[in-house]
Amino acid sequence: MKTKQDITERYDTAAGMIASHQQAQRNIGVLALTVIASVLMLAAAGAQAAPSKEAKAAYSAAKDAASAQYKLDKAHCDTVAGDPKAVCLAEAKAVRVHAEASATAQYKNTLGAYTKARTDIAEANYEVDETRCKALAGNDKDVCIQRAKSTKVAALADAKADKKVVEARTNAREDKRIAEYKVAAEKCDAFAGSAKDDCVKAAKSQFGY
Repeated sequence: MKTKQDITERYDTAAGMIASHQQAQRNIGVLALTVIASVLMLAAAGAQAAPSKEAKAAYSAAKDAASAQYKLDKAHCDTVAGDPKAVCLAEAKAVRVHAEASATAQYKNTLGAYTKARTDIAEANYEVDETRCKALAGNDKDVCIQRAKSTKVAALADAKADKKVVEARTNAREDKRIAEYKVAAEKCDAFAGSAKDDCVKAAKSQFGY
């Protein structure tokens, strides 16, 4: 029969597990915010700079490191059995997903890449949470699973909302650029001949046309 202390410890364990994955989500969330300025600047410039050789090398190294770490973690998981092994494998996978998703997001440095990273990490974290919850029973298990689902839904909602915010800012910046170009082009009508041509050329250059 479960004592009050047993139930409390189970709740604390579930809450601690979820909190750790929430921290992982906050980490990738902070990482995602670093791309906002880049996205806006790239939108204004109208082009995405190709990754440098150094960036490609760093990306490749990060993926290799994640793969190597996963193999080590998996080998460790094979030394245990039952629920602990299932949890161990889920955690190993989540660590790999987090490392690879973060590396990919930083390498591609696009809004889509950061959003996908946050989504992939949320899904991997949920698998860990769900696996841990399966070791419980009764109401403890039900509450644990609901908390895990809530954490996942919140993480996915945050990623989606942040994406919309950046897209809105990017669209607003583009609308502003077009409007300012039209004003500059209109001013060129005050000139004629080569002077007007030079004015239009300067306006196009200034606003990326």
